[in-house]
This record gives sequence, C-alpha cells and structure tokens, in this order.
Amino acid sequence: MLLRKYVSMFGVGAAKIDLVLPKATFYPGEPLNGYFLLEGGIVKQKLRRIDCDLVLVDKHSNEKTIDTTTIYKSDELEPDETNKLNFVYRLPKQLKANENGDRYLFKTKLTFDKGVESQDEDWITVIA
Repeated sequence: MLLRKYVSMFGVGAAKIDLVLPKATFYPGEPLNGYFLLEGGIVKQKLRRIDCDLVLVDKHSNEKTIDTTTIYKSDELEPDETNKLNFVYRLPKQLKANENGDRYLFKTKLTFDKGVESQDEDWITVIA
C-alpha cells in the first residue's frame, strides 16, 4: 500500500480529469454546459483545485490565456471512483472565429494535495 502511494505521487496510477463538452463547435458568447469527469487512481487522493483556462493558440503556436475558471475542492477521490462535476461557462462575445491559423482550447488541470497534477486539453472551433 505504501508503495502505491509513492508511485501515484509520481503520476503512475494517479487520478485523472477529463473535460467533457457537448460538442466541439461554438459561437462567440454561446453558453457551454459540460462536465469534468474525475477518475480515481490506485490510491485515495485529496483534491485541491481544478483550473480550466480558455487559451488562444496562434499560427506560430504562441499561447494567450483568454479566461480562467478555478474551482476549489477539498474532497477525497477514492481508488477507482468516478465523479462528475458540472462545468457551466459562457464563451466571451469578443472571440474571433477560427481563422488565419488561430485556434482555441480549454486546458484543464486537476491539482492534488500531494502528487503530480492531472492535465487535459480540449480543442474547440469558434465560428461566426
């Protein structure tokens, strides 16, 4: 059991997060109703926070954070447990449609009290 605990601190068998969106194409100002899927690892882990950034990636792969949502958590995620946490977000009205190689993505990060972070990326398309 102790070995599992230390191994999970380095990412092996650690809990995971996945942002699940209802679709991949959106309009500026459109509301999103998705959820975070939290999947427990091989040991119980205490959650600290979830950060979800809306990021613009230009044609040169430069990244610019447009907006950030943070959810503070103090729950414990049991081994092999699965939880859903609602994600409600409205895209900014001033977003430009994907053009000239510019793209958008949500970068999600789950931070634990101890151990490595779980990360997820979800690309979206913005149309006019």
